[in-house]
Amino acid sequence: MQRFDGKVALITGASRGIGRAIALRLAQEGADVVVNYRSHPEEARQVADSIAQLGRRALMLQADVADRDAVERMMDAAVQHFGHIDVAVANAASQNLGTILETSWEENLRTFQVSLFGVFHVCQLAAQQMVRQVQAGRAGGKIIIMSSIMGITPYPGRAAYTTSKAALIHLGRTLALELAPYHINVNVVSPGWFDTPGERELLGDQAVEEGWRYIPWKRLGRPDEIGAAVAYLASEEADFVTGTNFVIDGGGELPS
Repeated sequence: MQRFDGKVALITGASRGIGRAIALRLAQEGADVVVNYRSHPEEARQVADSIAQLGRRALMLQADVADRDAVERMMDAAVQHFGHIDVAVANAASQNLGTILETSWEENLRTFQVSLFGVFHVCQLAAQQMVRQVQAGRAGGKIIIMSSIMGITPYPGRAAYTTSKAALIHLGRTLALELAPYHINVNVVSPGWFDTPGERELLGDQAVEEGWRYIPWKRLGRPDEIGAAVAYLASEEADFVTGTNFVIDGGGELPS
């Protein structure tokens, strides 16, 4: 199925983990992809090469989403290269561990700058570009925001991250209302516990490998499962879906 022939998708944090899975899934279904990365150029190159092997075009763009000027340059370069952006996935995130009593403001600020402000930058600039495209006669676009079940249920030791992710759910709903007149869909995806390189770096291999014990489905999620969900939300099949928060967590938020 080639649901994205002629479409261009921009994914932040696309060099590995969930972002990588989203980029590859959209490319498999026909999209050309802007592969954003901050600090993993080798892995970003591998993603771009894989997209090329699928017969699609890939554009690697380095940008720290916490830097609004860098996000503006990234958007401009993407439009200059491909001519338009049809799908924007705000996936890049950062988090720090430690309680409010222990952590420094600088640690928490970095989390807010990437996981909240960075997503705002990407969504606002992508929305402005999509509105211009609609006004020029192109169909409306799709914006997908990556939140987390930590935006629904508080987790001690991650105050800045959980606060950011909770705010993203409300941001998505607000943007969905504002952009509905332009037929630009905005939806949020909230993953539970997924086995990703970032999670292993943050918590360690043992914690991740034993995490299945806490999930009703008795396993951690796979990044490709998020890729499939995003592909649906980015497709024409989801044209009447906007303002949703799609929780994918193996039943982790169900009452026990």
